[in-house]
Amino acid sequence: MDPIERLYLDAMMEDPEVPARSLRPQLLAGARARRRPAAPTAAWAEPYAGRVAAMDALLTSAVDDDWSRVIVEGWTLQELVAHLAAKDGLLAASVGAPVLGPPMGATDSTGRTSDVQAYERTRSPEQTRRDWRAQADALCRHLADLPPTTPATLDGMEVPVRDQLLARCLETWIHTADAARTARLRLPDPIADHIHPTADLCARLLPWTMLLSGMDGSGRTLHLTLTGAGGGEWQVPLGVEDTRPGTPDAHITADVVAFCFLLGGRGEPAEFPAELAGDLPLARDVLTAAPALSGP
Repeated sequence: MDPIERLYLDAMMEDPEVPARSLRPQLLAGARARRRPAAPTAAWAEPYAGRVAAMDALLTSAVDDDWSRVIVEGWTLQELVAHLAAKDGLLAASVGAPVLGPPMGATDSTGRTSDVQAYERTRSPEQTRRDWRAQADALCRHLADLPPTTPATLDGMEVPVRDQLLARCLETWIHTADAARTARLRLPDPIADHIHPTADLCARLLPWTMLLSGMDGSGRTLHLTLTGAGGGEWQVPLGVEDTRPGTPDAHITADVVAFCFLLGGRGEPAEFPAELAGDLPLARDVLTAAPALSGP
C-alpha cells in the first residue's frame, strides 16, 4: 500500500471509538482489500496525492444510501465527486494533461462542474468514483515531468502549478471531511509534511482575500503563528503589491488545520478561535476576509 494511504488507515484504526452509524468498519475492509496506491508523481504534488488516496479510501465502501445522501451545496456524494473531477480536469487541461469525462465545453469551474455532474448522473456511482480517481491519477502522472513553477490557469487566475495543486489539495481535503462528517466518520488529518505547504499557500493568499473583500492591507504586515503538526510562523505583507514584510502590525495565533479550513470556507470568522494581538481591528479584518476565495 502507498505509505500515505497506510498512514491514513493506521490512524483510523488507532481510534477505538466507532460512532453510531459509522462507515469506518466497511471503509477499512474495502480499503484493505483494494490497497491501490496513488499514481507516481512529483514530490511537490504529494500533498494532493495524499488527499486523493484518503478520499478514495472513504468512497471505496460507500453503499447506495451513502451516494444519494446530500453532502454540501445541495450535492449528493456522487455529485460532489463529479465536482472534484471537473475541477481536476480543468487544471489538467491547463497543463496539457489528459482530460477525462464529457467533451470540454465550459472552461470555468461552475460550468464544467454542471457539465460533469449531468454526465455522471447517467452513470453508476462506482463509475463516477473511477472517473474521478482516473482523472486525479492522470494529473499526478503528468505532473511528475513538470517543474512546479509551470504556469497554470484556473478560473482566470494564472499561478505556478504547484500553487494550483495545493488549492486542489485543500479542496479535496475539505470535501473529504464534508463527506466523512455526514457519514459520522472521524478521519485523521493529513501528515505534517502535507499540511505545512497547504498552510503556506493559505498564508500567502491573505493579501488576495483582503483585496477581494474590499480591504486594503497595503503597507501592513501580519505575524501569523499556526500551531500543531504542520504549522509554523509567517510574516505576511497584506498588500498584494507589497514585496517585503515590515514590522508586524497585527498578530494571529491559531490551529493550523482550523486556519486552513477557514480559508476553505468552513467556520464562521467571527467565531474563529484565535489569539489576536497588536492592531485588533486589522487582525479581525484578516479573519473576516479569509474565506473570500472559497467556493463550492
